[in-house]
Amino acid sequence: MADDITALRTVADYQFGPTAGELLFPPTEELSVTRTSSGRLRQIHAGEQRLGTYEQDGRIRLGIEGGQRLQDGLQGAYRVVVGDESEPFVRDGRNAFAKFVTRADQAIRPRDEVLVEHEDGRLLAVGRAELSGQGMLNFHTGMAVQVRDTIGTA
Repeated sequence: MADDITALRTVADYQFGPTAGELLFPPTEELSVTRTSSGRLRQIHAGEQRLGTYEQDGRIRLGIEGGQRLQDGLQGAYRVVVGDESEPFVRDGRNAFAKFVTRADQAIRPRDEVLVEHEDGRLLAVGRAELSGQGMLNFHTGMAVQVRDTIGTA
C-alpha cells in the first residue's frame, strides 16, 4: 500500500508539478486505494472523500476533494476562471465554454486536468481541458473544459 501511494505521488508531481504529490496524498494521512479486477490501481480515497482516479493512460483524474487540495497549494496553476454568467451552469455540472473564460493558465494543454474557479477564487468544478489555456482565451466558441465533478449548489 505504501508503495502504491509513493507511486501516485510521483505521478501527481509529474502531472501537476513539484509538491503536488504531497498536496494530494499527504504522508500523514490514511489513504485507501482500490484496484480493478486485473489488479491495476483505480480509486484513491481519504476517508469517504474521493481524491481522484488513476486512469489507464497513467494520469490522475481529479475528484472535487483532490481539486480543493491542489487549489490550496498550487498558486495559479491549472486554473480556468469563469465569471458570474457561467457559474450556475458549471456548478450544475455543465461544461465551461471558451466564450465565458476570463483567465486561464497559459501552461494548460488539451486533455490536462484543470480546476474551474469563479473570478472570486471559489472552486466550482474539476474537469478536462479541451483547449489550450491560450485557446480558451482566444476562441469565442467551443468547449473549454469538460466538467467532471462539481462543488454543487450548496
